[in-house]
Amino acid sequence: MLIHQRTLKKEASLSGTGLHTGKECRITFKPAPAGYGYRFIRTDVADSPEIPALIDNVVEVLRGTTIGIGGVKVYTTEHVLGALYGLQVDNCRIEMDGPEPPVMDGSSLPFAEALIEAGFEDQDEPKNYLVIDETIEYHDTENSVDIVALPLDNFRTTVMVDYKNPALGSQHSGLFDLEQEFLTEFAPSRTFCFLSEVEALAGQGIIKGGDVDNAIVIIDKEMEKGEMLDLGEKLGLDSDHLVIGENGILNNRELRYKNEPARHKLLDLLGDMALLGMPVKAQVLAARPGHASNVEFVRQLKKYADRNKLARQYQHEKKAGVIFDINAIQKMLPHRYPFLLIDKIVEFKLDEKIVAIKNVTMNEPFFQGHFPGNPVMPGVLIIEAMAQTGGIMMLNGKDNTKESVVYFMAIDKARFRKPVLPGDTLVIEGVMVNMRRSVCQFEAKAFVRGELVCEASLMATVMDKPGN
Repeated sequence: MLIHQRTLKKEASLSGTGLHTGKECRITFKPAPAGYGYRFIRTDVADSPEIPALIDNVVEVLRGTTIGIGGVKVYTTEHVLGALYGLQVDNCRIEMDGPEPPVMDGSSLPFAEALIEAGFEDQDEPKNYLVIDETIEYHDTENSVDIVALPLDNFRTTVMVDYKNPALGSQHSGLFDLEQEFLTEFAPSRTFCFLSEVEALAGQGIIKGGDVDNAIVIIDKEMEKGEMLDLGEKLGLDSDHLVIGENGILNNRELRYKNEPARHKLLDLLGDMALLGMPVKAQVLAARPGHASNVEFVRQLKKYADRNKLARQYQHEKKAGVIFDINAIQKMLPHRYPFLLIDKIVEFKLDEKIVAIKNVTMNEPFFQGHFPGNPVMPGVLIIEAMAQTGGIMMLNGKDNTKESVVYFMAIDKARFRKPVLPGDTLVIEGVMVNMRRSVCQFEAKAFVRGELVCEASLMATVMDKPGN
């Protein structure tokens, strides 16, 4: 894989009609400085607003991935971003005089060829890879979607599609080398849909630029002459040019690959993964992916990246099974002996869950006065240990972590189930329930040897440190 960031040597432009909006657009790819990433600029809008191609800017995922800021949108970004990601371009300014990139032939190949024609230029800054060193999973049980990232010191991905539809059947495809395979094996794969979907999509007004030349239409139903006339009218096409193909494809269009639909789903996945803002080193396995699931998977990757960013900031020495050790915790929390009540963080999912460990020893100062002769850890200190655990979860991912402090606002439903004794190891789990601006609510539970000893619902807020 490439080591240095890369941009273009010169500009490259294409023009055409947007798939869903049906509007004409000229798209121009321009060189950009290191660290710039991908940014779309709407030159047809006053002040030419800039929309970074980042997961936080995704606003719609209906039959494509749309990003936007302040009401200004760019529709169907995935084929453009797939070309940039597949060719390992890190920084590019993308100027558009319309709301949607031209659909061209329904694939990423025209964009990829334009980028190659512009040429590439290595930059002085190294690539900022997200290296996956644990399993990252996304599951959508309702739609039978599974996407998993596994540790790998490279990038490869495998996609399987199965729509329970005999017209398509089950297909799979795998990419093992971006540099060797992307341009010839995946960039040319075209978008597709089922004939049964076309009428509904046209009725929703979201394929205004679609025609039989920029999408593969898989025949999954019989259509009478009258239905063909109606379909042609909705698509703005002469129905005489619509033929139920003998090969299972509308108008008998030939597939570029036997498994072209699976390859296009892989291409879409690459385009959506570009919204992470950095290349990934991992093996990605995806079953029945779509834009909605791709976006949620990338959100999981971003949480992992944000957690790692915080870990690098505070945890200078990587330790097996430990996210933050006691030295890192002391940098994050204002508490000190005898009131620092957690020893390490062993699990951390941004804005979701945190697990802390507190080793309870006879040397704890509170045992001298709390039931001497029959020492029991005070319940209020177990609650405090939970609060400190939640405090770290709330500070995670914030740019001004060192300038912030967590103050607790409420404790509710506190229950003490069993006594905690010297020699016990307290495992504290915090789960985020609700986060609004700087206020959050989370549920906390404490276990000893797998048995619940305490639970509570806590509410807290993040504020600037006094004096800031």
